[in-house]
Amino acid sequence: MKVTSADKKEIFKNFGGSETNTGSSEAQIALFTKRIEFMTDHLRTYKKDFSTERALISLVGKRRSLLDYLQKTDIERYRKIISSLKIRK
Repeated sequence: MKVTSADKKEIFKNFGGSETNTGSSEAQIALFTKRIEFMTDHLRTYKKDFSTERALISLVGKRRSLLDYLQKTDIERYRKIISSLKIRK
């Protein structure tokens, strides 16, 4: 199932502090993680969907860039988001 607007609001509320704080690094990383999980499950079913595979690779790169930025600026927030989302380093 896709990431609905209700899911997005919940993610932004949990990781961004409020439903309207959509620009914080933690909220963006959490949203990207949710979309990555969805795309990964989709690709397990449809192995030859190459456009989704390319989008997944792009999304993982964006998330990695945000994680690198967060690691440089505030290591404690980085460690917290990594542990709460259970992302491998």
